[in-house]
Amino acid sequence: MSHDDLSQHPQDPAFPDAFSTDAYRRVPPPDDLDDRFVFDFRPYADLEDGQRWSTWLGVEPLCRGPEPLPDWVVTSQGAIDTDLGVLKTGKEADVHLVERADPLDPTAGVVMAAKRYRSPEHRTFHRAASYTEGRSMKRSRDERALKRKSTFGRQVAAGEWAVSEWGALVRLWGLGLPVPYPVQIDGTEILMEWITVVDEDGAVETAPRLAQTRPSPELLAAYFEQLTDALATMVQNGVVHGDLSAYNILAAGERLVIIDLPQIVDLVGNLNAMGFLQRDCANICGWFRSRGLDADEHALFAELMAHAF
Repeated sequence: MSHDDLSQHPQDPAFPDAFSTDAYRRVPPPDDLDDRFVFDFRPYADLEDGQRWSTWLGVEPLCRGPEPLPDWVVTSQGAIDTDLGVLKTGKEADVHLVERADPLDPTAGVVMAAKRYRSPEHRTFHRAASYTEGRSMKRSRDERALKRKSTFGRQVAAGEWAVSEWGALVRLWGLGLPVPYPVQIDGTEILMEWITVVDEDGAVETAPRLAQTRPSPELLAAYFEQLTDALATMVQNGVVHGDLSAYNILAAGERLVIIDLPQIVDLVGNLNAMGFLQRDCANICGWFRSRGLDADEHALFAELMAHAF
């Protein structure tokens, strides 16, 4: 249609003299616009090294922590995960500190512990077969690969240990046991609650392992009672830690928190479970005796058996 043809259509509206074709011209909203459709757009800055967008919404719902969520869990889609460094290294996994915060709401940020299984061989699990006895896998292909110890099988193993610990954390948290709150699992990374204490200067730091503490006689007795109650609840629900010692228990002030749970075993389905439970009792009572408490592993084991059956 030519310019002359346009003049043949008087019904076409005439453009005002002040009309601008600038694509970025700001058009004020009409006075009767519903406030529900008005928002303030604020862009996010580019990510820096050691950062990633929050993976909270990127994982399946069952890979997120149990409801109700603690109020400190950050679920914002605009949150950024910032790696703050390594907290602890191990042969089967490293634990990092990760801050998750929305740059537009930094006051709601939180620092979590990120356990990342870094070695598919898991060389520290010398008795891996005895721990996994009675466990079943969803895919027979994965089970065959594990038995052959192929490259793929070792990759499956890394994921299975992470999934095992995630399942243990979710289950034990649901039972009200003193374990870190499991935030989410993504592949071989588990994000969980960072267990902390406040030092004399008011600074927040990681809670020490029980083995590093020198509690008073009164606190020592309270610690032993807490562990006895926790172990009783576990056996009542058919599970055994399997590798419990003063090195995988954190002392958060007057409260103990049990950590490192990938090797958790079924009390009935695993033929080695009783032996693992006896060893857990011996390790715990041996440490408490070294600190001056009269703790008998045989009496503890008998008490736990009374709760189990």
